[in-house]
Amino acid sequence: MPFRTPLTDLLEIEHPILLAPMGGVAGGALAAAVSNAGGLGLIGLGYGDPDWLEREFAAAGNAPVGCGFITWSLARRPQLLQQALAHRPKAVMLSFGDVRPFAGAIREAGARLICQVQSVGQAREALDCGADIVVAQGTEAGGHGAARATLPLVPAVVDAVAERRPGTPVLAAGGVADGRGLAAALVLGADGALIGTRFYAAEEAIGSDAVKHRLVERGGDDTVRTAIFDIVRKLPWPEPYTGRAVANEFSAHWHDHEAELRRALPEESARYAAAVGTGDLDTTVLWGGEALDLVHDIAPAGQILLRIMREAEETRRRLAGPDIS
Repeated sequence: MPFRTPLTDLLEIEHPILLAPMGGVAGGALAAAVSNAGGLGLIGLGYGDPDWLEREFAAAGNAPVGCGFITWSLARRPQLLQQALAHRPKAVMLSFGDVRPFAGAIREAGARLICQVQSVGQAREALDCGADIVVAQGTEAGGHGAARATLPLVPAVVDAVAERRPGTPVLAAGGVADGRGLAAALVLGADGALIGTRFYAAEEAIGSDAVKHRLVERGGDDTVRTAIFDIVRKLPWPEPYTGRAVANEFSAHWHDHEAELRRALPEESARYAAAVGTGDLDTTVLWGGEALDLVHDIAPAGQILLRIMREAEETRRRLAGPDIS
């Protein structure tokens, strides 16, 4: 039995799964693989690189994909939005910042506006800006987020959205990596899930074999939510956002010592840049969520998606209990 929800109806997709637009990871090949398997893939445009944008949309081919921006960074290079819209994305997701300057252009271009939020108040603001889809992101997510956990946040956002604009799809994000997580999101009232960490370990994801094997080898207990990787990269992330990453030697040394890191930036930033060049995972950031315990292999994205759907169906049948009619 298919999982038909307001999300699948709105986006005209088969399965209620969206690929999180992970910057530098969710390229065109990964987005296309998720879309071709029946979900919707979102290319992660991150901090914005015009050449990368063109290359990854080209890599998606004719697959119906969307894209996602870090909103506060887009505000510094707003021309990137028009460049992306020229590729006629199915949807544009905005996260971490004021969406008002961009919402009109996205909707006028015929794309669906997806707003990722970390609080009930932000959800209401997103609706006021014309969001077609709201993503409620919990702190369990890999990469950047805020402070609220997925389990209580999702139903709170569902209720707030239903009160203000009934019928608007809500997605759960943060800690969803298998069919049980998707089923749980639906039970909480969400219409689907935005999934990142699980797809980072997909064959089509941008990243070295070493990176993907480390994701498979580590678990949720091995992650840390911290600002140090933004500090050392000199990225001006606003409060209250921090990032969840796989712990390494760099985080063991500098986490909870942010003031000292800022004083040591000239040396540490140079050392970090050198580590990026050599692929040193003991120093450089590897974003990953608490759902890493559920990532057991590196597989094609389409296979991952269909596996999640099978597990969700099995969970639904188990919850329904035996048919005694």
